[in-house]
Amino acid sequence: MKIKKSLLSVLVPLASVLLAFVIGAIIIAALGGSPTQAVAYLFRGAFGTPNNFASTLVKATPLIFTGLCACFAYRCGVFNLGGEGQFIMGSIATCWVATTWGLEGPGATVLCLLFGALAGGIWGAIPGILKITRGLNEMIVSIMLNYVATLFMGLLYTSVLREGNVPQTAAVPDATQLQRIVPDLRVTWGIVIALAVAAVVQYFLFSTSKGFQLRAVGLNMTAARFNGFNVKKYILFSFIVSGAIAGLGGSVELLGTQYRLISGYAVGYGFDGVAMALIAQLNPVATVVVAYFFAVLRTGANTMQAGTGVPTSVIDIIQALVIVLAVAGFALVKLPQIRQWLANHTGKKKEGK
Repeated sequence: MKIKKSLLSVLVPLASVLLAFVIGAIIIAALGGSPTQAVAYLFRGAFGTPNNFASTLVKATPLIFTGLCACFAYRCGVFNLGGEGQFIMGSIATCWVATTWGLEGPGATVLCLLFGALAGGIWGAIPGILKITRGLNEMIVSIMLNYVATLFMGLLYTSVLREGNVPQTAAVPDATQLQRIVPDLRVTWGIVIALAVAAVVQYFLFSTSKGFQLRAVGLNMTAARFNGFNVKKYILFSFIVSGAIAGLGGSVELLGTQYRLISGYAVGYGFDGVAMALIAQLNPVATVVVAYFFAVLRTGANTMQAGTGVPTSVIDIIQALVIVLAVAGFALVKLPQIRQWLANHTGKKKEGK
C-alpha cells in the first residue's frame, strides 16, 4: 500500500507536467510557432550556459523557502497563506539591520539572517495566536496580513528608509551581502541555506517524535487531543516555524539578490509556495524539486520568446495547468471509487502472478 501511494505521488505530478506541456504545445502551434523549437529554447535558457543555470538556482531559492513555509504549516493541519507577508517582513527586518545599524561583514550577515527569521516567525505567530485564542480563520487572517506587510514595506521605501528621490531603500552594503559560491556566477550561498532548511524540515517531520506528533495533529486534531497532545501548542508552533522559514527566505533574497526594498518586491512568492507544496504532497524534498522545475520555466521563458517569438504568457499558462492538473489528479485518486478500482486492479495482478 505504501509503495502504491508513493508511486502515485510521483506519477500524478509527472502526468500533470506532461499533459500541461502537450496543451502548451498545442497553444504554441496555434500561434504559428514550433513546439519542439520553443521547448529547446526554453531549456537552453535554463541550462544552456553556466550563467543560465545559476540564474535558475537564483529564481528557485525564494520559491523553496515559501514552499517549505506552506509545507510545514499544512503538515499540522493549518493553512498558512501568509507566506508572502512573512517573507516581506523578514526582508524588512534584514534591510533595517543592514542599512541602519552601521554593521558590515559576515557577522552582520548572520545577524540579518537571524532578524529576518525572527520577524517572519513573529508575523506568522499572529494568525496562530488569533486562531487558538479567538477561533479566527487562519486563512483570512494570514491573507490580510500579506497586505499589511506589503503596505508597511511601501511606507518604508517611500518615506522612512527612502534613499534620495527614488522610491527605494539604500542597498545592503557589499560586505554584508551573501557571497557568490562561484565569483563569476550569480548564485549565492542562499541556495545552500535553502537546501539545508529543507533537509532540517524533512528530518524533523519524518525522523523525530515531535515531528510525528505534529503530523498526527494535522491528520486528526480531535483524535490527537483525546490522546493527550497539546493541539494548540502545535498549531502555534507550526505557524511560528513556517513564518520563520519564510522570513529567512526574505532575508536571503534581500542579501543575495535584490539588495534593497522596491516596488513590486516579492509579489506572488507566497501563493506560488502554496501551490508548490501542494504539488509536492507536503514533502519538503519534493517541494525543492517542484520549486526548481518552476524556476526552470521562468528562467527559460525569456529565451524562448527571444528565440521563437512565442510569448512568455504561454509559460504562465503551462505553470497554471501543472498546478490545476496536479491538484485535480491528487483529488481524483483519493475518491473512494478510484481507490477501490486501484485496489481491485492491484489484487488481480497479484492473483495472476
